[in-house]
Amino acid sequence: MKATGTYVAMTAAGESFRAFVPNPLPPAPAIRFTERDYDLLEKANRAIGRLDGVATLLPDVSLFLYFYVRKEAVLSSQIEGTQSSFSDLLLHEEDLAPGVPLGDVQEVSNYVAAMNHGLKRLREDDFPLSGRLIREVHKVLLAKGRGSDKTPGMFRRSQNWLGGTRPGNTRFVPPPPDRVAGCMANLEGFLHDRPQRTAVLVKAALAHVQFETIHPFLDGNGRLGRLLVTLILCAEDALAQPLLYLSLFFKQHRQEYYDRLDAVRLKGDWLGWLRFFLEGVERTAQQATDAARNILALFEQDRCRVEDLGRRGSSAQRVLELLRRRPITTIANATVQLRFTAPTVRSAVENLESLGIVREITGKQRDRVYVYDRYVKILDEGTEPLPHR
Repeated sequence: MKATGTYVAMTAAGESFRAFVPNPLPPAPAIRFTERDYDLLEKANRAIGRLDGVATLLPDVSLFLYFYVRKEAVLSSQIEGTQSSFSDLLLHEEDLAPGVPLGDVQEVSNYVAAMNHGLKRLREDDFPLSGRLIREVHKVLLAKGRGSDKTPGMFRRSQNWLGGTRPGNTRFVPPPPDRVAGCMANLEGFLHDRPQRTAVLVKAALAHVQFETIHPFLDGNGRLGRLLVTLILCAEDALAQPLLYLSLFFKQHRQEYYDRLDAVRLKGDWLGWLRFFLEGVERTAQQATDAARNILALFEQDRCRVEDLGRRGSSAQRVLELLRRRPITTIANATVQLRFTAPTVRSAVENLESLGIVREITGKQRDRVYVYDRYVKILDEGTEPLPHR
C-alpha cells in the first residue's frame, strides 16, 4: 500500500475522526507505466484527434457545442441525483412545460452557464486555469436554486464528508478547512507543470482525483470536478473545441468510478484509476465522433427529403433549419423566430410531420409541441435519469 496523503486527527461535536490530506501532485514515487498503459494513452489521444477532426466537418460546430454542453450538464447533474433529462432542459429553455421539478432543471441550467463562463475566460479573456477561475466557475454553478446558500465561489470554512450522516460514520473525510487553500495552491501548481511537465491526459486524470479528494467547496464538488477535466483539455489545446465530456462514461460505470477514486486514496492505486480514465476518454471521444457523423448524415438526408416536396418545401426547409438550432418548438415560437405567418408555419410543420421528421409530443389540440425526433434521439442517448438509489 502506497501512502498518497496523511491523516489529521479531528474532533467535532464530541466525536473523533480522521481527515485525509492528499500529498501534492505528481504522485511519488512516480507512476510506472507498462506497455499496455502507453498503448491505452495512445488510443485515447488518437480518439481525441479523430473527434477534433470530425468537428471541422460540421457545418456549424457552435450548434453541436451548444447541445453537447447541455448534454454534459444533464449527465453530470444526474450523477448527483437530479432527475432532469436532456429533453426537459430543452423544454425549459424554450419556456415550455419542463415536466420535472424546477430545481432539477435550474441545477442543469447553472452547469451550462458555469461551463460557458469557464471556457470564455480561458479562450476570450486568456485567463489561466487557476484557483481563482475555479472559484469563479463555482460561483456560477451555484448561483441559483439548490446549493446557492452554500457560499458559492468560496472555499469551505467548515468540515465536510462523503457519505454517512457525520464524519464519524462516513466513507471519506476530506482535508480540514484550514488545509484547503494550501491543497488547492499545490493543485494549481501541478496544472501549470510545477514541479514538472505532465502529459495532458494524465494531468487531467490526476487533477480530477485530487480535486475530488480535496473537496474544496461545501457543495458542487462532483460537478465541478468533472467540468475541470474539459477545462484542462481546452486550456492545454488538446481540443480545439470543448467536445469531450466524461460524465456519460462515469454515469454508466458509476460504482466503479467511486471505487476507483477510493482506491487511489486508500491504496495509492493511481494506475488503476488512470486505466479507467483513459478507457473512458477513448470510448467517449468515439461516441462523440459517431454522434457528430450521425447528425451530419441526418441533416443531409432530411434536407434532401424536404427538397423532394418541390414548391411546398421552401417554408418547410426554413422550419427544418430552425429545428437544427432549437429541436423542440411550437407553431407560435417558430412564427416569431422565422417571421412567417402562423398558417405558413403550420403547413410547413404538417409537411415535416408527414415525412416523419417531426413528432408532436403533447397529444393536445392546442399549444402543441413539436420535436425534431431523430435528432433529439441522437443527442438524448444515455441521458435517461438514473433510478433512485
